[in-house]
Amino acid sequence: MTSDKGLTYAQAGVDIDAGNALVERIKPAAAATRRAGVVDALGGFGALFDLRGAGYADPVLVAATDGVGTKLRIAIDTGRLDTVGIDLVAMCVNDLVCQGAEPLFFLDYFATGKLDPAEAAQVIEGIAEGCTRAGAALIGGETAEMPGMYGAGDFDLAGFAVGAMERGQSLPTGVAEGDVLLGLGSDGVHSNGYSLVRRIVDRSELDWDAPCPFGPGTLGAALLTPTRIYVRPVLDALRHGGLRALAHITGGGLTENLPRVLPEGLGAEIALDRWPLPPVFRWLADQGGLEQAEMLKTFNCGIGMVAVAEPGAADRLAGQLRAAGETVTPIGRVSAGAGVRYSGALG
Repeated sequence: MTSDKGLTYAQAGVDIDAGNALVERIKPAAAATRRAGVVDALGGFGALFDLRGAGYADPVLVAATDGVGTKLRIAIDTGRLDTVGIDLVAMCVNDLVCQGAEPLFFLDYFATGKLDPAEAAQVIEGIAEGCTRAGAALIGGETAEMPGMYGAGDFDLAGFAVGAMERGQSLPTGVAEGDVLLGLGSDGVHSNGYSLVRRIVDRSELDWDAPCPFGPGTLGAALLTPTRIYVRPVLDALRHGGLRALAHITGGGLTENLPRVLPEGLGAEIALDRWPLPPVFRWLADQGGLEQAEMLKTFNCGIGMVAVAEPGAADRLAGQLRAAGETVTPIGRVSAGAGVRYSGALG
């Protein structure tokens, strides 16, 4: 074989040097997430974590994995890549805490056709910011450059979080009829329902850079508001007792997610007029002609997490969560009979 016909990996579309440059750039962001229990820095074939070093005596591990969904399409189309990493972490760690677990560490998977280190760094630095908000360490990940698998400028994200709790402390526990449902406010649409969101935006004939019709800035920027991370306030409330269950309100809305934490034979009664419908949801409903039932099983409608509290502890827990910066509204109660029953109207 003659040298002028020899091929390289770079000629096939994979730039190892670009990958190495990305790793060097993100090391400071990953290092900033370091917490008790982390053993090694980035760069090994695997990442080590010491549960005893994190303070656990008899731990049970809890794992969660998720993505960002088609919200990613808006980030790519607008070039605003600094917040979807926060979404990625939030979707995983908010699920973990619903089991009663403290998120310990996070791994990410970033796949693209052609690696742009500067763009990838924005995404991964957002992941590091999400980890910081959740108290988890970013201890590793994978950047995959796969020519022919993705269109120009496209990429995909997946995340994987591991948490722990002491044996016997899992949620839900002891949920009973009469327990109080405390709704924790969302920061907008979060990361679910974006296939419908994008369809509605198409119908509106607005561009992503058009002035936002329901708030300041551009429409694209408003719809990229990152998912709220509830971990620290909720874990603190859990330590003080009286919290029986947590439901992360993701795809399926209140209608589908709240029953997941209720025992067989119990359901929920929710008064929809207890909290104001955020403007983004009013706009989506109006533009899409969405019925209330469709809204409630597609979007969070302003409630990103529901805490199920013992009746005698509900006021204390609500006050504690508010003091930690959460918007908390008593939205209903656990009741006999399966399913979620609504009264009033989204307003």
